[in-house]
Amino acid sequence: MTKAGTIQAKGKKRLNTKTLVMLALLCAISYVVMYISKTIFAPIRIAGFLTFDLKDVIIAIGGFMFGALPALGISVVVSVLEMITVSSTGLYGLLMNVISTAAFVCPAAYLYKKKHTLYGAVLGLVIGVVSMTVAMMLWNYIITPIYMDLDRSIVAGMLIPTFLPFNLIKAGMNAALTMLLYKPIINGLRKAKL
Repeated sequence: MTKAGTIQAKGKKRLNTKTLVMLALLCAISYVVMYISKTIFAPIRIAGFLTFDLKDVIIAIGGFMFGALPALGISVVVSVLEMITVSSTGLYGLLMNVISTAAFVCPAAYLYKKKHTLYGAVLGLVIGVVSMTVAMMLWNYIITPIYMDLDRSIVAGMLIPTFLPFNLIKAGMNAALTMLLYKPIINGLRKAKL
């Protein structure tokens, strides 16, 4: 390997290490935000098991920074940590958390990477809100009867009055906070040369 190739390989290794450290940091921050927001929103339980949390804001910011696949990775890591530490919903909760977050952040991150503008960010987040809402309507229809041991017709009756507004509000809050916080966080990271 030439000297230039060695220098280039070291630069890529440093970049990969820096990226991994940033992704790990985003996982940790997402977990802390999830924990705090679950504590704050604990009294607000919809249908006995739906709770608000704001971890998707941090994961969406990570998706804007690094892309859809790393955002999916953060989602899986944080959801597993949530399942083994604070959640009482087990594997069903893990599955629903990953689907919910992925449906929100992956389209947003993908579109923002394709169109790296304010319009791309807004469009990505709007599509993320719609994607998450539609995905969770479907998956609540499939999983909730099994998890809650309810007749599917009861869950079907809950889709519009319960699951639809809950997911629209949750995704809308996360989208609005992502738009509000993304620029200041990115500017702070640039000033810190991260």
